[in-house]
Amino acid sequence: MPDSPFAPVRTAADLLTLDHNEIVRGYMDYEPGDPEPGANQGRAYWHGWCNARTDRTTHEPTEAQRALVREIAPRGKMMTRAEMAGLVDSREDTNP
Repeated sequence: MPDSPFAPVRTAADLLTLDHNEIVRGYMDYEPGDPEPGANQGRAYWHGWCNARTDRTTHEPTEAQRALVREIAPRGKMMTRAEMAGLVDSREDTNP
C-alpha cells in the first residue's frame, strides 16, 4: 500500500507484536468503500482493516499478506497465536 503510514506485516514475529484486540477492531470496522485508515488508528488496527478488505472484496492480497499467510498457514490451516509464538521462539533459539 504505497500511501499507507505503516509497514505491512510480513512475519509471525511481527504479527505477535501487534495488539490482537486492535487487529480485531480494525477488521470489524471495515466497510466497503471506506478510505484506508490513517496513522491516527495505529498499525494493528490498520492491519486488521486491510485484511478485512482483502477477505470481503475482490481486492487482491498484497505480497506482504501472501508472505504472512505462507508462514502462519503453511498447510492451509491457520496457526494459533500460541503456535506462532512457538515458531518464533524456536527460530530465536537457533539464531543467537
